Amino acid sequence: MIWTMVIRLLMATALGALIGVEREYHAKEAGVRTHLLVAVGSCLFMILSAYGFDAFLDQDHVSFDPSRIAAQVVTGIGFLGAGTIILQKQVVRGLTTAAGVWVTAAIGLACGIGMYLIAAVATVIVIASLGLINVFLPYVSQCDRRITFLVEDYMVLTEVMENLRREKITVLNYEMHKDAEENNGKMLVSLEVRMQRYDNIKSIASILRNFQKVELVQIS
Repeated sequence: MIWTMVIRLLMATALGALIGVEREYHAKEAGVRTHLLVAVGSCLFMILSAYGFDAFLDQDHVSFDPSRIAAQVVTGIGFLGAGTIILQKQVVRGLTTAAGVWVTAAIGLACGIGMYLIAAVATVIVIASLGLINVFLPYVSQCDRRITFLVEDYMVLTEVMENLRREKITVLNYEMHKDAEENNGKMLVSLEVRMQRYDNIKSIASILRNFQKVELVQIS
């Protein structure tokens, strides 16, 4: 029985580390060590939940629910996942990492109860969803960018926005600031746009270069 438990811990270690390597490769907040520890910890909790109280079963009026500790792992791992989610400049980051930590805990629980094949299949699905889907996402997802440039008058700005819309780049909002001394009398414009993720920054720059009265400052 002891060696069976050791094998389960080692299996959880290997599968958790695999997911962590993928996250580490993409420089995410939770890497190899985090996912490895989550998998091993949840596996150990599952082993304790299933076998840790066998010595007390022979006593009168003693019963236990082997899923009780595992259920608490499912709830408790949410706090660890919440720690990886941050709000930065009105953008929520870390949701995928949090979900990865959560599912890694489930894989650890599966190893702890001896469901090796299920745990391995789940690991393959997780790695595929985290890595391979990124190949297709740029063609279906959108991203927001901020364009800062100088223009001579409002009419030029209107023409720029019209050209962006023709290229299916949505203008979300814009700000204008005129400082005669700092910008040589030109207006400093900041546009927030939404575009397909596969459209790179060069496509925006090429649109702006078509206007002689536009001076590009920054695209972020």
